Amino acid sequence: MPSYLRAGALPPKRHIQFRRPDGKLYAEELLSTQGFESVYSLLYHLNPPTATLDVKPWRRPESVFSPNEPLRNRHFRVGRIKTSGDAISSRKPILGNDDIVICVAEAIEAMPYFYRTVRGDELLFIHSGRGSIETPLGTLDYRANDYVVIPVGITYRLQPKDATRMLVYETSGPVQIPKKYRNEFGQLGEHAPYYERDFRGPAARDPIDERGEFEIRVAGKERNAIYTVAYHPCDVVGWDGYCYPYAFNLEEFAPITGKLHQPPPAHQTFEAPGAAFCAFVPRLFDYHPLAIPVPYNHSSVDCDEVLYYVSGNFMSRRGIEEGSITLHTAGAPHGPQPGAVEQSLGKKSTDEVAVMVDTFAPLHIAQAARACEDEQYYRSWVAEPAQI
Repeated sequence: MPSYLRAGALPPKRHIQFRRPDGKLYAEELLSTQGFESVYSLLYHLNPPTATLDVKPWRRPESVFSPNEPLRNRHFRVGRIKTSGDAISSRKPILGNDDIVICVAEAIEAMPYFYRTVRGDELLFIHSGRGSIETPLGTLDYRANDYVVIPVGITYRLQPKDATRMLVYETSGPVQIPKKYRNEFGQLGEHAPYYERDFRGPAARDPIDERGEFEIRVAGKERNAIYTVAYHPCDVVGWDGYCYPYAFNLEEFAPITGKLHQPPPAHQTFEAPGAAFCAFVPRLFDYHPLAIPVPYNHSSVDCDEVLYYVSGNFMSRRGIEEGSITLHTAGAPHGPQPGAVEQSLGKKSTDEVAVMVDTFAPLHIAQAARACEDEQYYRSWVAEPAQI
């Protein structure tokens, strides 16, 4: 969460009587996380959010993963995966472990239902498209190159204006701004690559006072259900707190650069249990006269590194296209491919856009990923591949 927000009508104190113009009490709801010990918001509904008419099973397609065996670096051309449906039904799992599931999706339809997850926060990266996300706390507009953080328990539906291609990280806990960017009071420091005003919260909207049958699909790890509730979920007249969905566009990210090549932690955007997220955006290269702009060879000995290639010239890689995903695994060194170092010398800047997540538990591979894998990627560091 970036900071405290408030919107709409609120009583002067928490947990006191707060009445509608007709004399009825508003229904107060505490949206808490981690058992009242972490961020929360207070919402004031026109009607009780607890009025449930029916609960049915939600039979979701089972995601089948298999180990990265034999252990090797891999390239998945996930941009070629054809998906259809809404923001939930179009999700295709690619990689996953107990901490995170990484999916691709293309929302071409509006969600006729609402959705919330009780597994952990969701982090969406919008590759292309625009639209809005409706929530009880207001409407959050999105556009290409947005990160969108949707905290656990937030009810929402995504309504695309254009076909929306996205990368979805389903986490097992909170997605947070790294502590290294904050001072002792929680404010972003001067050294951080972004500032509080760079984050967009939901815009307030008039509450919807409708009675009927409204569907909310609830997802958790091995626990799913379809709720039918009696009142429209977006009937909130006011709210305040620290728990809300928000967006951050990569145009606002101010990359940290230096005299010599900066390692990935300099490009970090968020963190979550078992995962660290980074973004690589257009930036000036290092200014030492003998600097090598491309990354050096390195071994991620205790994490798997997943890069999603968004746009621009990925000069340290060949054979990569927009929408590709590479998995550089713990135990397998990786770095610039043959010729990339020499070709990079003298270059002053890069126009690439890519997002990355490092996971600290091994990632398993979903069937959809194996179907679009570049099977020879691990050989791409050989200058002259032998004939097979």
